[in-house]
Amino acid sequence: MSNATIVQASKTVDETFEHMKKMLGKIVPEVELRIKAELAFKINQLKREKNAIILGHNYMDAALFNSVPDHVGDSLALARLSAESDADIIIFCGVKFMAETAKILNPSRTVLIPSRDAGCSLAASITAEDVRKVKAEFPGVPVVTYVNCYAEVKAETDVCCTSSNAAKVAMHLFDQGHDQIIFLPDAYLTQNVAGDCGAEIVFPKVIGGPGKDALVDGKKTLISWNGTCEVHEKFSVDDITTVRKQFPDTVVLAHPECKREVIMEADYSGSTSGMVKYVRDVDAPRYLILTECAMGDNIIAENPHREVLRLCSHRCPHMGEITLEDTLDALENNRYEITLPEDLITRGRASLDRMLEIN
Repeated sequence: MSNATIVQASKTVDETFEHMKKMLGKIVPEVELRIKAELAFKINQLKREKNAIILGHNYMDAALFNSVPDHVGDSLALARLSAESDADIIIFCGVKFMAETAKILNPSRTVLIPSRDAGCSLAASITAEDVRKVKAEFPGVPVVTYVNCYAEVKAETDVCCTSSNAAKVAMHLFDQGHDQIIFLPDAYLTQNVAGDCGAEIVFPKVIGGPGKDALVDGKKTLISWNGTCEVHEKFSVDDITTVRKQFPDTVVLAHPECKREVIMEADYSGSTSGMVKYVRDVDAPRYLILTECAMGDNIIAENPHREVLRLCSHRCPHMGEITLEDTLDALENNRYEITLPEDLITRGRASLDRMLEIN
């Protein structure tokens, strides 16, 4: 039973507060928890009245993550879970591209995001027109796009991928006889996939790279982009070295959106769900989590018997836009609804379905 499920079973605000205090008392100040408990109680009552479900990404604030979501996890897993629900309203506590993915998989349902300002530096790094320009430069080359992109980009894509299956999708296409793959938009995820697949990386001329001139027949090549996550790009090998000097037995977990040298220095690399599972299942003296800081708080709340080093200082400003206050407002006023043209939904769904077929 998840922490959020326990809170949702509370019959009063006081009971909600006591459950949240038990889970989050070492993470969230008590005076703040009292306010959050009142909001959580109202949200949990209202969502039942309106037949709504709430999806909470692993990067959500601890008070929200551990009180109101019906499902928690990474972006694609949450979108897929939403499709299995009979809810009339889906509230996605995450950033905009995640809510768009839920809409693609649930075109007939109302999908809401609590803040219209919850964007993403990585998703914003590329447009549909950018993809069309790269495709024109490399005609006939299949396009793989990281699921952390907007619907218009998914619609220009042959196959989507996640951080956990990116290398698998790439190897599938290489095994089918493709020497080159357009792999967008995360430069660091591309580095890590190339390392796993034994591939070269080439940047297109449209962003100042050598383009087709650098391709070698018969050599596996990923044609990359210059997008990055503004959180994960900040982690460095020095962060790991500094921690290991003080705590040599620390196990370091890093997200694949980090630089290649950081991934090579870490003990484990995986998606947010993969890192959550690792801490849950693998005994270690202590853990350092190199990803958005709020996830560390959520791992601590779930695993109070584990020692997780709270040394992270990198917060995602976009994820931070999603609050309990805004979630309640979204429920009360059906704000802010995700709408997409039918053509984008159809084409975006095709790229997601191809990924699931490969997976």
